[in-house]
Amino acid sequence: MKVALTGIKPTGIPHIGNYLGAIKPALELAQTCEARYFIADYHALNSCKDPAAIRAMTLEIAAAWLASGLDPNKALFYKQSLVPQTFELLTMLLAFTPKGLMNRAHAYKAILQANSESGRDPDDGVNMGLFTYPVLMAADILLFDTDLVPVGNDQFQHVEMAVDIAQSFNFTYGQECFRLPQPIATQHSKTLLGLDGRKMSKSYGNTIPMFAPEKELRKLVMRIVTNSQGVDEPKDPATCTIFSLYRNFASPEQVENLRRRYLAGGMGWGHAKQELFEVMNAALAPLRERYAELMSAPEEISRILETGSAQASELAARKIKELRAVIGMD
Repeated sequence: MKVALTGIKPTGIPHIGNYLGAIKPALELAQTCEARYFIADYHALNSCKDPAAIRAMTLEIAAAWLASGLDPNKALFYKQSLVPQTFELLTMLLAFTPKGLMNRAHAYKAILQANSESGRDPDDGVNMGLFTYPVLMAADILLFDTDLVPVGNDQFQHVEMAVDIAQSFNFTYGQECFRLPQPIATQHSKTLLGLDGRKMSKSYGNTIPMFAPEKELRKLVMRIVTNSQGVDEPKDPATCTIFSLYRNFASPEQVENLRRRYLAGGMGWGHAKQELFEVMNAALAPLRERYAELMSAPEEISRILETGSAQASELAARKIKELRAVIGMD
C-alpha cells in the first residue's frame, strides 16, 4: 500500500471548509493507503508563542479529526513534537537546501512584498522558523517514505520543494534514500464558498465552524449572501453559494432534486437555506456530539497521541539509522 501523510497545523476549531477540503478527503484516502497523520505543533510555534493556546489548539484539532472518523487503530496519528527524529532529519536536509529555494517560497515572498509596500525592512517579522518552514515540512514528509501528501493548493509548492531537496540528497549519495512524494488535492478544497460567496477562510470571517451548535448553525446558514432574484424566478445552481455547500452534504438524489427546483423556479432563497441547514445539521450533529465527548476527556486525546507518537518514533528511528549510515555518521 502507498503511504499517505498529512500535517495538521493546530489553529483552533476547524470550519466546514477544513472538514470538506482536508479532513474528509484525508480520511477517505486512509481507506486505500497506509495513513500517517500528525499534529504539526512545531509549525504553529512560528506564529503562536502562547503555551496555553498551543496546548488548547492541539487538543481541539486532534479531537476534530477523531470526531470526524479518524481511527487511531487504522491510521498512525501522532504529534510532531513527540517524534524527535523529525528535527534530526531537518538538520540533515538544511545542508542540501539552497537559500535561493527558500527565497522562492510563496509565503516568504508575500511577506517581503507586504513589507516593501508598507515601507518596512524587507525581513520585518520573518523568523528563521518561518523562512525554513518548507524544510521542516520536507522532513515531516520524507522521514516516513511518503508517497502521497493531501494538501491545499497553497501547500503544493512546499511538497515540490520537498521533492527538490530529496532529489539533491539522492543524487549526492547516488542512491534512493528518499521516496519522491506527490501532492494531491480534491476539487472541493479548491472551490468551497463561504457565507459571502468568496472562498471560505478565517481571514475573510465567512466560515461556518464544524461544531457550531444547531441554533448557531442555522443562523449562520441564513446569513449566506444571495442575489435579489424573486421566488418565482429560475435560479442558477452553478453560481449559488447555497447549492455549492448543499452538494457536499446531500445525497446525489437530494442534489438532483434541488437542482431541478432551482431551474424550475418557485423556490425562494429562504427555503433553499432551510434545505441546506437540514442536510448540514444531519451530517454534522453526530460529529458535534463526538467532539464534545472527546473534549470532556482531554487525557484520552493525549493518550491516543502519545501512543501514536511512540509508534511513529520507532519507524522514524529506523529511517534515521539508515540515513546516518549513508552520510557517514553511524
